[in-house]
Amino acid sequence: MEITKLFLITFIAAFVGVIPPGLINMTVVKTCLERGKNNGILVAIGASVTVLFQALIAILLAKYIFNNPFVRVMLLRTGAVIFFCLAIYFFVKAKQRSTKIKLSNTKDARSFFKGLMISAINVLPIPYFCAVGAGLNVSGTVNYNIINIAVFTLAAAFGTFATLYLYVLCFMKIEQKTASITKYSNYFMGILMLVLVLITVARIIYTWT
Repeated sequence: MEITKLFLITFIAAFVGVIPPGLINMTVVKTCLERGKNNGILVAIGASVTVLFQALIAILLAKYIFNNPFVRVMLLRTGAVIFFCLAIYFFVKAKQRSTKIKLSNTKDARSFFKGLMISAINVLPIPYFCAVGAGLNVSGTVNYNIINIAVFTLAAAFGTFATLYLYVLCFMKIEQKTASITKYSNYFMGILMLVLVLITVARIIYTWT
């Protein structure tokens, strides 16, 4: 019963955590629009695999990170720098001459590794799952043994993939508007990165106050 409860709570937390537009889900959408549904799903799978390891790190380090503001701030600073660099990249790419996009449902292994990479540079899931893990253990009823850790990490990965897959299904319905959407997608991604920088900086300031 406790294992089922742990899985459901973590699954829901992961599912909800990916719903707001962010780096990973917008990358999935952009891939769907540019390279087709199958490649979008591969990006989602790759990202979910990375989340599995991020959740594992988070649950193992939850107590240490929450008791050490310095480590928490260093993680956030790393994320802020990465997001700022990505913002510059997307704005530069948006200024480049657009090329014709050919939609294809042919699977490309590079999409899987793209999902792995994009998810890996997004460090925010680690403190997020730390918070989830610490919250589940507030009452001291959750004993994070090997089985519970495995359940926690798998639930985080499946919850993330479920949301990303819904993004694929929803945004593929507007495939006929690909040209106009893609035209502004890089600008959107760049603005999103700047917003994430501001949010991360605010969290750093909040941590030290």
